[in-house]
Amino acid sequence: MPIKKSAMKALRQNKTRALRNLKVKRKVKELIKESTKLIEAKEKSAADKVKAAVKSIDKAVQNKVLKKNTGARRKSRLMKKLNKIGK
Repeated sequence: MPIKKSAMKALRQNKTRALRNLKVKRKVKELIKESTKLIEAKEKSAADKVKAAVKSIDKAVQNKVLKKNTGARRKSRLMKKLNKIGK
């Protein structure tokens, strides 16, 4: 445990930020899974779900929860799957 006041505050901040980041990562992962499932089932609503997933990935990258290249890679893989069933 930290002893100094500033270190205690830093620890509290780290905990709250970690929880917030975890929520965002879970949401992104959940949306990716749902959209992948819809793509595999060849549903028409897959495009909307992918759009929502891409939006959440972009927000996570913007807030520095995910790294830029990680976000780009995940979006690319999703779009690749979506385009494959579109043909």
